[in-house]
Amino acid sequence: MKILITGGNNAKALKLMKAFPSHFILLADYGGVPGIITEKYAFASLGVLNKDSIAHILLNFCITEGIDCIIPLHDYEVEPLAKSAVLFGEYGIQVLLPDADVITDYIGEEKANYQNFAVFIHGDCIFSSESNSVAQKLPVTFNGVFGYNQSDDLKLFTV
Repeated sequence: MKILITGGNNAKALKLMKAFPSHFILLADYGGVPGIITEKYAFASLGVLNKDSIAHILLNFCITEGIDCIIPLHDYEVEPLAKSAVLFGEYGIQVLLPDADVITDYIGEEKANYQNFAVFIHGDCIFSSESNSVAQKLPVTFNGVFGYNQSDDLKLFTV
C-alpha cells in the first residue's frame, strides 16, 4: 500500500511513519521539500499552496502518484478532505479521517503537543505510540490519526 502523509516537513509526519512499517510512505508538503527517496519512504512537493482548492490538488496528486490512502496533517486540509472522502473513495483512495458530519468534534481548539497518538481504521486501533493504550480500549467506529494525553479525549493529530 502507498500512503500519502501531508505535512511531510514536520516532525509529526516522521513520527507517524512508525505506524506503517510495511507500507511505502510518501511524505509531501507545499513548497520546497527535500529530495529524498528510499526503499520505504520518499518526500514530494505538492506545489504551491492554494487553500481554496486543497481537495482538488490532493486528489490530482493521489491519482498521479498511485496513492491508496491519504492522511492529512495540515489543519486546513481536514475539513475539505472529510467532505471529499466519497470522491476520493471513487478513485480507490481512502481518506483517513472521521466522517464530515462529526469532524468538528475532533478538531482541537489550539495547536497541542500530544504525548501519544493512535491510528484507527474502521474503528480498529492499528497502532498506538503507547503500550496498553487508553486509545486501544475506546469504542470507536471511525478512521483517523488522533493525538491524546492521559485522558481519552481524542483530537486529530494535525500540524
